[in-house]
Amino acid sequence: MQRRSVFMAAAVAAIVAIGAGAADAQKVLKLGSVGRPGVPLGDAMTDGLVPATAKASGGQLTIEGHYRGSICSEQKCGEQANQGLIAIWSSSTANFGSFGTALSIFDLPYLFSSLDWANKISDSWLGEAQSKEAEKTTQHKVFEVFSSGGFRQLGNAARPVHEPKDMKGIKFRVTKSPIEYTLIQTWGAVPVPFDWAQLYQGLQTGVVEGQYVQVPWQELYKMYEVQKYYTEVGGAWGGNHLSMDLNQYNDLTADEKMWLKAGTDAFSEMARRLDSEWVAAGIEKIKAKIEEWYKPNDAEMELWRSGAVGAWADAKGAYDPKLAERALAEQGLDSFIDTLKKGGAL
Repeated sequence: MQRRSVFMAAAVAAIVAIGAGAADAQKVLKLGSVGRPGVPLGDAMTDGLVPATAKASGGQLTIEGHYRGSICSEQKCGEQANQGLIAIWSSSTANFGSFGTALSIFDLPYLFSSLDWANKISDSWLGEAQSKEAEKTTQHKVFEVFSSGGFRQLGNAARPVHEPKDMKGIKFRVTKSPIEYTLIQTWGAVPVPFDWAQLYQGLQTGVVEGQYVQVPWQELYKMYEVQKYYTEVGGAWGGNHLSMDLNQYNDLTADEKMWLKAGTDAFSEMARRLDSEWVAAGIEKIKAKIEEWYKPNDAEMELWRSGAVGAWADAKGAYDPKLAERALAEQGLDSFIDTLKKGGAL
């Protein structure tokens, strides 16, 4: 009887050990994001990052997604990653500023002349350079820098706006970004910090009269119902990032890092492709529902870009001027480089 008990105990111990070994073989990384399925960021996570990582690892590395801000807001997600409560997170590049200036260069107005150029440069040498900077100066490993909604465009309820002088006196909603505040003010409008959740009502009542937000988000929240004049000025790119707490990343094995890269590569391709489609569709939908969609000519665009010099100058010290100049030169924006140098921003 005693022998059988000893045997059974040994067998149970062996089973528990095997089970523990199997559990240890599978690693789960918790992801926190305000993104949600139905928009490119969320779809690229649920249909790209998560399944590609699981497939590459044969199920040994999986990602547990928490979306719609269900466990954290943008900045809080980064804090929770550092605390070990989650591993992977995303936010706007502006909100990454809470941890350092490594991604601040992506918030500079008119750094990119088009969405194609933004994707090309952010997905190559500039994205790589700023990811290395983030590793040195923050506790985060930046996998990807990408767009969520393309560029911010001007919409207002007051009157047609073709040049910066047409902005004079119009009350434009701004975020807490100093760069955005300076840009709107330099263009001649009255910057009014205002909560996004209340913006539709604010435009409806006239508390604010305009906004500077990426087109797909304006279309999604039906802002075209309360503002009929749009101007395609571009400028501020809707940069976002996908990152991981650096300590947790460094704890991964070589195989786990390889599997995760397969997931982030799939995410990158899908996020950029879906976002470009989302932007194009949003523009066409809004054009069909407003009084005017105005695209400035080349001479007018020089005026809009000139208004960005103050924002660049205010941000000086938060970006590498050599990298910024390289990005502009690669796009053939030599006249803007000269304007920035004359204004002391480069």
